Amino acid sequence: MQALKIAATGMAAQQMRVDVTANNIANMSTTGYSARRAEFADIHYQQYRRPGEVVASTGQVLPTGVQVGLGVRPTAVSIDPRQGSVQMTGGTLDVAIEGLGFIEVELPSGDSAYTRDGGLKLTGDGLIVTSDGYPVVPAMTVPEETRSVTINTDGEVYAFFDGDPDGQLLGQISLARFVNEKGLEAIGSNLFLPTAASGEAQIGEPGIDGRGTLRQGYLEESSVDVVSEITELIQAQRGYELNSKVITAADEMLSVTARMR
Repeated sequence: MQALKIAATGMAAQQMRVDVTANNIANMSTTGYSARRAEFADIHYQQYRRPGEVVASTGQVLPTGVQVGLGVRPTAVSIDPRQGSVQMTGGTLDVAIEGLGFIEVELPSGDSAYTRDGGLKLTGDGLIVTSDGYPVVPAMTVPEETRSVTINTDGEVYAFFDGDPDGQLLGQISLARFVNEKGLEAIGSNLFLPTAASGEAQIGEPGIDGRGTLRQGYLEESSVDVVSEITELIQAQRGYELNSKVITAADEMLSVTARMR
């Protein structure tokens, strides 16, 4: 009886759905986090009679045939591209990306990673880094005697000093775009790596070629919709229960068959 195996695939699928939902809810307060969605597809079918097959006894063509599915399988856990709401923080180095794009940072290996978490900080040497200490690319250092720092919508970073109303341009925060953002590899710490599916990073100035702009003193909140996630959780729970009932029913049927004399 295939029902046991089919229902087992259904329970495994709903378990993955719950895992993805749980991760979304856990990251409901994570800066720049994009909600994920589990996607599924049916497994191949047993073809007892193919549609369009000619019945030998009558010569008629079967309009539908007899096809029995073998369950469900996960196909993807994709990123929901919706942008989270922007909240004012007042932080000098807090920047929210309004629109498409990722901030490029340098990993300890020397490779580049990309993030939408604009909660930037300063090291003891004045280097602009992420909360985990990864330097922003291109690297920029704020002088010790700086009175204030301004980041405009184009990503230009200016340092102002006493007696210098014009300020000094330290550099410009660039943004990266990808042909397929859903193809990025998440590595934790709000960081992504490019893959063959995402395409190479297309680096450029904010506000150019479809890239978003930067807003100083704001951060992008998580795009997780808690109400939608709770609904998703309830649906997954009901799906899991129904599949478990199928297993119970199939087991009872097999028990009846085994008791037959």
